[in-house]
Amino acid sequence: MKKTFLSVMALTALSSLGLVACGNQANGSNLSNGAKSKTLNWMEKGNLRTLDPSKIVESTSAETLANADQGLLANPKSNELDSGVAKSYKVSKDGKTYTFNLRHEKWSNGDPVTAKDFVYGFQRSVNPKTASQDSYILDHVANYSNVSKGKAPVSTLGVSAPNDYTFVVHLSKPQTYFKYLTAGSVMYPQNEKVVTKLGKSYGTTSQNQVYNGPYTIQGWNGTNDSWSLKKNPNYWNAKNVNLNQVKFHVVKDGQTGMNEYQTGMLDQLSLNSKQQVENYNHSSELHKFNTANSDYVELNQQRVSAFKNVKLRQALSYALNRNQLVNNVLGDGSKPLNSFVANNLAKYKGKDFANEAKINSSSQYDMNKAKELWKQGLKEVGKNGFDLKLTSDDSDTAKSVSEYMQSQWEKLPGLKVTNVSLPSQQRVSRLLSQNFDMCLTGWNPGIPDPSATLDTRESTNSMNFSKWKNTKFDALMNDAENTHSNDENKRWDDMVKAGKLADKDVSAVNLYQNARPTLLKTNVHGLRYNSTGDSWDFAKAYVSDK
Repeated sequence: MKKTFLSVMALTALSSLGLVACGNQANGSNLSNGAKSKTLNWMEKGNLRTLDPSKIVESTSAETLANADQGLLANPKSNELDSGVAKSYKVSKDGKTYTFNLRHEKWSNGDPVTAKDFVYGFQRSVNPKTASQDSYILDHVANYSNVSKGKAPVSTLGVSAPNDYTFVVHLSKPQTYFKYLTAGSVMYPQNEKVVTKLGKSYGTTSQNQVYNGPYTIQGWNGTNDSWSLKKNPNYWNAKNVNLNQVKFHVVKDGQTGMNEYQTGMLDQLSLNSKQQVENYNHSSELHKFNTANSDYVELNQQRVSAFKNVKLRQALSYALNRNQLVNNVLGDGSKPLNSFVANNLAKYKGKDFANEAKINSSSQYDMNKAKELWKQGLKEVGKNGFDLKLTSDDSDTAKSVSEYMQSQWEKLPGLKVTNVSLPSQQRVSRLLSQNFDMCLTGWNPGIPDPSATLDTRESTNSMNFSKWKNTKFDALMNDAENTHSNDENKRWDDMVKAGKLADKDVSAVNLYQNARPTLLKTNVHGLRYNSTGDSWDFAKAYVSDK
């Protein structure tokens, strides 16, 4: 999954990097230094799934739309955010009212972007008829619960537009990281006139959408594996957008991608094998980015009721040698997960949450223990074995990881694993519809707070695809988000306890925190990379003359 994006507060900074040696970013003045090409050719690992901001759940769609749409605030960097459509904002003393002063800007079709577009966007995301997987991100907005359950009209949601360029959000209780959430797609403005006109086709192709960001999206028909970002002349800061076009091409085969990069068809390539990384280890074109992405396996308790047995879940976890997986299978700089929450996502009083919440069993390899637990679990559920399907993307990396897990898990008595490799769009659809036994997936938390990841383990959360349920975990997360929301010490302790509980009970089979080794032509500058959220920001990128 998105590797997705979601909730959080400013305990640590997002990593926002330019891709020049010193980490600087390009600006308009750089263009006088021999810049010629106005087009960037970019590789994507997965297909677009939707351009409906209320329904985005995976990384390719989120990253693409983040360069074509813009929310109230944008592009978290350091401990701050860039201004987006909001040129300024203020927070009431009680922390429950946010007032945003908006720019005068236009949609790509020429309509003005107003506060009413934000009111409608928030309401549409919460409206149960929209069926947004990410609507829970707005759960602190006043009257969210009643509106999201269909018990109250969307007009009663705590958002208003006193005038065309003032947008007000009323929260039911303070949320210290709310400002970070406003950069996410689920809170983007939406043009009601366009949504109403297009109906169910809204966001299903690039033409069935309007945009208010640096670029517009062109050339996506809903299923094809190529599309483009084109400079949006109506964007409020268009004069500082250097590129005319970013061409995207989905490449799933590592050798095909390498050939296209070496022949100049691509300016960027995400490496997906140990050999590729080793071949470029001393090249100035190789950039090794850290991410906050957690990769893991969801065990569908709704479809395979035996997965409710903790011993079976623990056995599957103990059977995997994470060090062998990241060093010998991946070899790209990925690291074993210390906990369900990624390393260096969030720190408090100098302590990394992942280390605080770590329990040894969540990443420990012990095949003998795995076999014993598996036998005990089989006996408890009254089975002699299982024939299970492991669903994953059809990329080279996902296939390699799935094959490794298959080889390890089939060492458990009576277990047969069949790998099912699908295009990312289909894999995500199966995940959302609970049409899987086990699924290799992942999570990008979106902002630097443990709750952004831990939320997905809550029993009522739409992103809890395992359907794992633990009442004590739910209670701890409720305390963190409500009872102790303004007490940093207690909130942190609540989440550490919740994290340990999720790992001890194997809410998912933790795998690794993935790295992002990337080849980039040396004449590409000004890109910004965020380790959480929507990774690539092209707004200030440019391509200089070789």
